[in-house]
Amino acid sequence: MHFETDTLIIGGGLAGLTAALHLEKAGLNVILIEKNEYPHHKVCGEYISNEVIPYLNWLGVNVEELRPAKIQNLTLTTRSGKTITGKLPLGGFGISRYTLDHFLYRLLLEKKIAVIQDNVTEVGFTNDFFSVRTTQGDIYKAKHVLGAHGKRSTLDQKLNRKFMSQKSPFLAVKAHYLGHFPNDLVALYNFKGGYCGVSKVEDGKINICYLADYETFKKHKNIEDYQKAVLYENKDLSGIFEQSKIIFDQPISISQLYFGTKTAVHQHILMIGDTAGLIHPLCGNGMAMAIHSAKKASELLIDFSQGKINSRAKLEAKYTSVWNAEFNSRLKMGSLLSFVLQKEKLTAILMKALTFMPFLLNKIITKTHGKPISIPSLK
Repeated sequence: MHFETDTLIIGGGLAGLTAALHLEKAGLNVILIEKNEYPHHKVCGEYISNEVIPYLNWLGVNVEELRPAKIQNLTLTTRSGKTITGKLPLGGFGISRYTLDHFLYRLLLEKKIAVIQDNVTEVGFTNDFFSVRTTQGDIYKAKHVLGAHGKRSTLDQKLNRKFMSQKSPFLAVKAHYLGHFPNDLVALYNFKGGYCGVSKVEDGKINICYLADYETFKKHKNIEDYQKAVLYENKDLSGIFEQSKIIFDQPISISQLYFGTKTAVHQHILMIGDTAGLIHPLCGNGMAMAIHSAKKASELLIDFSQGKINSRAKLEAKYTSVWNAEFNSRLKMGSLLSFVLQKEKLTAILMKALTFMPFLLNKIITKTHGKPISIPSLK
């Protein structure tokens, strides 16, 4: 079966769903292909900076309907018990991917946007058109393709993306819990080989998500043993685990997380969200970046459709430039902070500096967050 569309989006996470809503609002035809059935959980910190609120409202996405946690404060705690607290300049909200992605998916269905549950196996580009093949044997023809297929995918391997040949020492683990934790706080807890983020999401649930070094992790039989042996060395973090009850049957995890450089355009596909670049969970703002990158790519595709960009080469160059200008500094700051917090001596120096110069915490937060996203104008 053959289909024709202006834009085909591979992946129905935050970036893919947001881009579909934006492009449909501009009157473009969209097909989105997502391999999983909604709703489903994802490994994610589940905190979003309020920088995205104006844009989500413009898209017709009212997150208040989902009863998110309102987050205003940040705490950073080291293994040695040192703690620094501060205010988040813009504030943010906590919402699970299970709930938010499903909410956006239902909006797509309401707007009659085609959402196909299938897995993309091949993307070809000939005569200025894409041919996208799926597991079910369908072939979709599209003028443009947005890659929103996540952090690491077999499709990346088939596309010969360079980062796939580079092993990463990181894995991430996440679960929801019931217990006592401040509604307005996102807390980061340092431990040997990694760090853990804790914050509330909708309905009073606590999201606990941590990034771990695989070399440290593999010495233990399972996740529970690892947490008790390593994460519990941070007494503040151990207290949270001991006083909370897990909601999931068991934590979910993802391995081979790559935080190095990716390309924003590959084989003429515009990459958005984690597919274009993954910020360390420590920075707690990957969800906002995914949404923002979807906006940037969508605006350029609209400009192309209106003749404001007159060639694919210019479109790709423009998107690469926009991506680098908007997100490269955030990714670099995330990598730097991650490196520091995995070194005990450097962590001690950082905490001492923050104690004497607390304004530095605000500057660090600003470097990993953006300004409120401007509302697009469609003509």
